[in-house]
Amino acid sequence: MSKAPEDEHPVKAFGWAARDKSGHLSPFNFSRRQTGDEDVSFKVLYCGICHSDLHSLRNDWGYTFYPIVPGHEIVGEVTEVGSKVKKVQVGDKVGVGCIVGACDSCDSCNNGLENYCRKMILTYSSKYHDGTITYGGYSDMMIAHERYIVKFPENMPLDAGAPLLCAGITVYSPLKYFGMAEPGKHVGIVGLGGLGHVAVKFAKALGAKVTVISTSPSKKSEAIDQLGADYFLVSRDQDQMKSAMGTMDGILDTVSAAHPILPLLGLLKYHGKLILVGLPDKPIEIPCFPLVMGRKTVAGSTIGGMKETQEMIDFAAKHNITADIEIVAMKDVNAAMERLAKNDVRYRFVIDIGNTIAETKL
Repeated sequence: MSKAPEDEHPVKAFGWAARDKSGHLSPFNFSRRQTGDEDVSFKVLYCGICHSDLHSLRNDWGYTFYPIVPGHEIVGEVTEVGSKVKKVQVGDKVGVGCIVGACDSCDSCNNGLENYCRKMILTYSSKYHDGTITYGGYSDMMIAHERYIVKFPENMPLDAGAPLLCAGITVYSPLKYFGMAEPGKHVGIVGLGGLGHVAVKFAKALGAKVTVISTSPSKKSEAIDQLGADYFLVSRDQDQMKSAMGTMDGILDTVSAAHPILPLLGLLKYHGKLILVGLPDKPIEIPCFPLVMGRKTVAGSTIGGMKETQEMIDFAAKHNITADIEIVAMKDVNAAMERLAKNDVRYRFVIDIGNTIAETKL
């Protein structure tokens, strides 16, 4: 007979969980393992709300284990380290992103690409090495193996830095890997949401000329005046799109809604690259003719390995890159989810765990 969540492990923990596909979150007592020799335990201070949290709460992708404690943009202060831990010490500010484990021995893991390991363990609603379910950062404390801990630089604000553990690495990794954001390159960013606004900041810091591509003309001022983009294209304006054809070295598509790909391929130079990081719920149609005639590439990318995630945080701190956020209290998380479902946020919600979770304890 399986144990109750609060009895599985020796360390008592508290968070907010959903028990079914309604996705409604409420207070939840559970437990975490003791700090092992290579583990880091920390008090959670902030946790970002990612759109994938909403999908997971509602089991939109079909892999959710209930009860589910979401949250994979987790930051806080180290309270205990194992005897073999070298990366951090008590008092350091750290984070945990989308993954807390992998096989640590395959080609992907050996090359710093734990995110592509076939045995990758997600931070929540996944099964850990011991068979127990992983619980995320909508909770008062967290524990992870040192390999999956990201050390935060002193000048990186924890609240606005938290979303970088998912949104930041999701855009940084493909910009770097595909060589799209370099001095002299022209990169397009499709969508100006949680991913897109961070992508603009990273691409500019990497030296690229940036064009934001959006269906919303009202976002032009934000894109150029606030985020520093060089140009703005309304994708529904045929004249604007035609005038920009063949001008971009690469395009990073952050949109998760179904949308046409052909117009974006037309914006690329020959040898141009269209990289998909959004997750539309329906298959997309990719015409072959423009790919063949321009030797163009359509590819995908997801988050990044641990070495690259640390590199991204260090780069962000050096260039003062953070997410634009709205802070919410733990008790208001369901209201935040309702707003997120309506895209009513500019651009990321972050839960103030450290100051607000205690008042909600059972």
